[in-house]
Amino acid sequence: MAAKPIPDGYRSVTPYLIVNDGNAAIDFYKKAFGAEEVMRMPGPDGQSVMHAELRIGDSVVMLAQEFPGAGCKAPKSLNGTTCNIHLYVEDCDAAYSKATGAGATATMPLMDAFWGDRYGKVTDPFGHEWSIATHKEDLTPEQIQKGAEEFFASMGSGGCQ
Repeated sequence: MAAKPIPDGYRSVTPYLIVNDGNAAIDFYKKAFGAEEVMRMPGPDGQSVMHAELRIGDSVVMLAQEFPGAGCKAPKSLNGTTCNIHLYVEDCDAAYSKATGAGATATMPLMDAFWGDRYGKVTDPFGHEWSIATHKEDLTPEQIQKGAEEFFASMGSGGCQ
């Protein structure tokens, strides 16, 4: 029997996070986002995490502990991250509170965003940025554009979501 190009239970795009402490990250993601551990493979020392898979909602998130000698570094080692993990949930206020209660740092307070989501951002203890959202309203491109113009005018300059 031929293997499926995309295994059952996986999506076409799967985040793969690099962290400083794989075991602590898995514990945090369980507490903060209700992650379910699918599998954990120890590194050569028997303690580090060479590869792990977690299920958050209907998606898999993979992670590994950094191995700087192989060019694999975590955001904390790089002094920042270049990506954001966007997490849609049923109740973003509850999810945001749960994440910050588990140790995430609030980096953007929850707001009713101009694109129709209730939205805010946190940074996890390993340097990864998460946006947490609940879609509240379907808007036309014109309504979103008008809302964006009003939002950025109130800020005085542009910026990332």
